[in-house]
Amino acid sequence: MRTRLVLLSARLLDPGTGAFLPETALSVSDDGRIAALGDDREIRALAGPATTVVDLAGAVVTPGLVDGHVHPVSGAELTHGLDLSYCADLDDVREALAREVRTLDRGTWIFGWGLDPNVFGDRPVGIAPFDSVLDGVPAFLLLFDAHSALASRRALELAGVDGPRTFDQASAEVVCDAEGRPTGLLQEDAACELVERVAPRPTREESRKRLAAALRSMAAAGLTGGHAMDANGDSLALYGELDAAGELPLRLRVAPWCQPGTDADGVRALIAQQGTGGALWRVAGVKLFMDGTIDSGTAWLERPDCHGESTHAFWPDPAAYTRVVGELHRAGVPTATHAIGDAAVRHALDSVEKARTAGRSEVRHRVEHIETVPDDTLRRFAELGVLASMQPTHCCDFTRADHTDNWSRRLGEERASRAWRCRDLVDAGATVLLGSDWPIAPFPPLGVLAGARHRRPSRDLGRPPHGPEQALTALQALRGMTTAPAYAAGEEHEAGRLALGFRADLTVLAADPLTTPAAELPDVPVRLTTVDGRVTFRASDL
Repeated sequence: MRTRLVLLSARLLDPGTGAFLPETALSVSDDGRIAALGDDREIRALAGPATTVVDLAGAVVTPGLVDGHVHPVSGAELTHGLDLSYCADLDDVREALAREVRTLDRGTWIFGWGLDPNVFGDRPVGIAPFDSVLDGVPAFLLLFDAHSALASRRALELAGVDGPRTFDQASAEVVCDAEGRPTGLLQEDAACELVERVAPRPTREESRKRLAAALRSMAAAGLTGGHAMDANGDSLALYGELDAAGELPLRLRVAPWCQPGTDADGVRALIAQQGTGGALWRVAGVKLFMDGTIDSGTAWLERPDCHGESTHAFWPDPAAYTRVVGELHRAGVPTATHAIGDAAVRHALDSVEKARTAGRSEVRHRVEHIETVPDDTLRRFAELGVLASMQPTHCCDFTRADHTDNWSRRLGEERASRAWRCRDLVDAGATVLLGSDWPIAPFPPLGVLAGARHRRPSRDLGRPPHGPEQALTALQALRGMTTAPAYAAGEEHEAGRLALGFRADLTVLAADPLTTPAAELPDVPVRLTTVDGRVTFRASDL
């Protein structure tokens, strides 16, 4: 078999052991697998005329970094709009909106994203502070959690939204004032869709170009794969087009959604969809939601938050969710459940436990986010074989160590003190995989690894960490984006390690991620990224 790639003068870091291999070079065969490990001389001899040969000059090779929770298609669309994530207060938001309005033709929509509810301070979240700027302008401003949005008065008018509505999603709401008039705040996607469906949409070609550009940026940041948590609209078709054209630079594992109201035929369709895909992407698993978010008051908590909110599950009948999980489990389909509040996490675990009584203990279910859980929940992840999928940069950038942020104030001191319990879950024996949840937080994986270690605001590392006792070690963090996602996908025998016969999905860094200080890690240059031994990114000087 011919040799596709040869890497020389490398330091080969295996996260399984946390040590460098004794070899300094590797070769990749035409099937995209690591075919040989050895010294530079013997590996160089395996190169043929068509082989890509790269001298890494001592750079560090790790198994490819994989984002355990990412939304490539929706992220590529949302981040094309006005970035409000840098706004620290209402004046910042008004100024950003005013600048955008000055560039618009009459009737043109504004799409914003990344709006932090902390900018409202003690004021209720609503569109009123921006009415003077958005007078007559249709605007849709997504809050950072992507579970809620603000619609301007003109946008609400165009959508015909003039009062409360009832939805299948129990936590969805058109928030209204005491007189029944919409405040502009839309909770959960069912409410947001009321406005989104009357707003202009990108063309198919625009969506394809935006997705391709986003994926190229991910490869340049060192990502070789992602567990994509959306398969809505044209997502699967777009992945298929890029894959067929040889333009898919990441290996993607895609989980379509199962929403409340999904009937038996819908569940059967999700089961039938499993395993479909292409060379570098496939449908694997199903994404469900057990609640919304703490910041918007739509999480499911065992005790209400300080506003008396976050008391309901996303599914009007949580038992229906349990039945769906059982059906998918019996069919061998792994589930990934969005569960942020303690009641949501507990119900997700209870449902898996009930499903496991039917057998098939090998199905690897997951819980996504797990932002606050009590002590008695920790051990159940390992006992039930449920993976903990977490996004530590959310804790870093959206909460504060002194608990003055919106998330912490809603929960109160007791629950805010057990935020994103990454280390406790690892210590309890759970497999913790890490991700960004992009576009909720930035996707560069070195930033995710760093955040898991320092738990400080990425824009001001001089500020104190939120829950430093929950920091992961450098090796634990690296495993969270290498061996853990491989295990979650049932691919631990072919991915996540540097070993013969394993996939040549590789990330090459200028420095050792295990010894580089966490604060410096995001600035370590990515030198090379490969998927199946094909180069998806290469530094210009390499």
